[in-house]
Amino acid sequence: MNRLQGKRAIVTGAGQGIGRAAAELFAAEGAQVIAVDRNAEALASLRGCTAETLDLLDPAAIAAFGERTGAVDVLFNCAGYVDAGDLLTTKDAGYRLSFDLNVHAITHMLQAFLPAMISNGGGAIVNMASVAGAVIGVGNRYAYCASKAAVAGITRSVALDYVGQGIRCNAICPGTVQSPSLDERLAATGDAQAARAAFIARQPMGRLGRAEEIAALTLYLASDESAYTTGQLHVIDGGWTMA
Repeated sequence: MNRLQGKRAIVTGAGQGIGRAAAELFAAEGAQVIAVDRNAEALASLRGCTAETLDLLDPAAIAAFGERTGAVDVLFNCAGYVDAGDLLTTKDAGYRLSFDLNVHAITHMLQAFLPAMISNGGGAIVNMASVAGAVIGVGNRYAYCASKAAVAGITRSVALDYVGQGIRCNAICPGTVQSPSLDERLAATGDAQAARAAFIARQPMGRLGRAEEIAALTLYLASDESAYTTGQLHVIDGGWTMA
């Protein structure tokens, strides 16, 4: 069954991790996928997708991308940044990047694609939130938690404002997921093995999530199978938030 047959979809952050898994899954399910990332080399190896190199920190570039792309049926705002630090140790640069990429880029993408989506009869939007900030507090992640809480607010606001115009907007809230970016953050601690063990220890399932598992939930929210679902935060965290 091709659950996205005949649909056009955009996936940001498609060069690696969850975004890459989702882009390839959407394509396998019949969608015409426009895969967006700043890393052209990573996009080149994607299967079944049209690559679009784009700086999501540039609002003008996003607006131009929206104009030349036209209406899409699915928008998955996946690109993001994880900053480390508590309130007193968070650096201004990390704080600004957290909001520029995790929050403002989503807003600019929505502004670029929502009007045509509405004119085309509706569509599905999926935003990348997190259990961190949107559901629970997580230590040493001040900017990340604040920005992902904002994504939850964006999701609910858009869902409510446009539900009568055929728009569905949901967010996914993963726990810790294995990805190249996670490997980089673990290495930056100076003891990647110990850091990984600490992440796994807080997961009741005793393992990290896989990008393909998150992509499967994203596919459901992007497809007509979830036609009665909007404005929700969908937790997929291996049981982390049960306690």
